[in-house]
Parts: sequence; structure tokens; C-alpha cells
Amino acid sequence: MKNFAEKYDVSHETINKLKTYQSLLIEWQKKFNLVSRSSLEDSWGRHFLDSMQLFKYIPERALNLADFGSGAGFPGMVLAVMAQEKTPYLKVVLVESIKKKTLYLNEVSRATQTPVNIINDRIENLPPQKFDVITSRALTSLKDLLKYAAPFCKKETVCIFPKGRSYASELAEAHKLWSFKCQIEPNEQSSEGKILIVTDIANKRRK
Repeated sequence: MKNFAEKYDVSHETINKLKTYQSLLIEWQKKFNLVSRSSLEDSWGRHFLDSMQLFKYIPERALNLADFGSGAGFPGMVLAVMAQEKTPYLKVVLVESIKKKTLYLNEVSRATQTPVNIINDRIENLPPQKFDVITSRALTSLKDLLKYAAPFCKKETVCIFPKGRSYASELAEAHKLWSFKCQIEPNEQSSEGKILIVTDIANKRRK
């Protein structure tokens, strides 16, 4: 735990909160299908560390972050727990359409004393608003992620999208419909995956 705290520049208290979160994941997974069964055995690496590595891409000036299709809270809830210590002014919104998953997220929020705004609805039903940061993990293809994200982006919005081995083909498909800048970063938890840092999103058909 000491190594994790040092690597991600957080306190042991924050690591303990994430361990509490991990215990809840294991407990609730017995009742609901929150994550794939194959990933549960190494949930710390596959879900928690995979989410924690994204924090360094959040601009320090960011005041709000929306996590689309939060599921079991990866990466949004993990980032919210870290933000409590590192950037307590960052407001985190978790958007999840499945009710039982939002019940779980509310329990994690309570148990870890992490204030988050949990919205049980579809992304397209959100009221008009702009976010400084948008995250999403394993929700849909990049071209569809950009479609969901675009209405909530301003010029300076940073989108952080972890992707698997198909990231190159997803980028090619997305470029057919969208104009955007993309910084490709390595994924510490996956030799095949990448982290896409996307900015300046615009629909080519509207130009």
C-alpha cells in the first residue's frame, strides 16, 4: 500500500478508502453483475489502478468532471475519491442508466465519505451544461463517445478515454465523422491498451 500511495501521490487514508471500495465491489458482485467475473480476481489492478493512473491527465484548473456510463464507478468514482485529497474543489458527476448500479455507487459514496453527484439517467437526457473534463471507460466506440461528449464540451474540455487493442481502428473510424486532437498515452495496466486524451471536438458535417 505504501508503494501505491507514493506512486499516485495520495495518502494512506485515500488508499484505505479505495480498499473499502474494493471490498464493496466484491460483496455487491455476489448480487449484481458489476464487472466481468474474470476481472474480479485482480480487481485492484484491472479496475482501481487502471482508473487511478488517469488522475494525472486532469487539468489542475478543472472544476467539474463528468463520467459517462459509470457502471461500477470506473474511473469516475475512483477519481472522485482521489480528488477529495488532491483537488477537493473538483465536482464529480457520475452518469449511469442502470438503477442497481447507481444504488451501489451511492453506497460507495457513503462508505468512503466521497461526495459525488450520481445521476440515474441516459447521457442524452442530461440538461444542457458544459464540463471541464469528461471520462468514460468501456462504454462504447470512440466515434459514439464523441457523439455523446460533444454537446457537453467547451473549447478547453479534456476528454480522457482509456481504450483497448482496437484503439487505432477506433481512431480511424472516429476521424471520418469528427475533427479532434488526440494525445495517445501508454496504459500502465495494459500492454495493448492506450489512453486517449481528446480535445477540440467538432462534427465535420456541421463545418
